[in-house]
Amino acid sequence: MAVRLPLPRKKAPSPIDQHVGRRVRMRRLMLAMSQEKLAAALGLTFQQVQKYESGANRIGASRLQQMSHILQVPVEFFFEGAPNALAPDGSGSALSMAQIDDFVADQMMRRSGGIGR
Repeated sequence: MAVRLPLPRKKAPSPIDQHVGRRVRMRRLMLAMSQEKLAAALGLTFQQVQKYESGANRIGASRLQQMSHILQVPVEFFFEGAPNALAPDGSGSALSMAQIDDFVADQMMRRSGGIGR
């Protein structure tokens, strides 16, 4: 009888990776840039950009530097307000996760014709 080994479980995205991805998405939307346009500038597929933005794939240092140039922000922008960043209690002048989520939801609704048309 063959021994069956359990399949490795897919790891959940890191909260930091998710935060950085949300910041990438927020800045991309602020510039009214599509995932396709960002992907082309990075030499990637838009699916890879989707994975970065969801936090499913980690963004390497050199890629993050490249994104900061394309999105016209310093690398530090992507970490502002990150869990355990700067202040131990997460307080500070950085945008809250709720503010980021609200901004992204608002932008998505505007693009779908829900508001401001």
